[in-house]
Amino acid sequence: FDPRHYLGTHCYGFPKTGPHRLRFLLESVTDLRETLKKKGSTLVVRKGKPEDVVNDLITQLGSVSAVAFHEEVGEIL
Repeated sequence: FDPRHYLGTHCYGFPKTGPHRLRFLLESVTDLRETLKKKGSTLVVRKGKPEDVVNDLITQLGSVSAVAFHEEVGEIL
């Protein structure tokens, strides 16, 4: 979870993620984690800037040969 998604926007101060969306995200992540657990896997969830968190995870794991990601498409103001 990127803390920057829970701050107000730079233009109008409205939250990027309101309470209803946050609840949906938390419930979705919990459900995904439980589904993966039933299949013998797990889900790593971290809070922080992705560029820092991913780097820390790679360092912790030590034997990472590739990293895949999805960039959110949206308008930059």
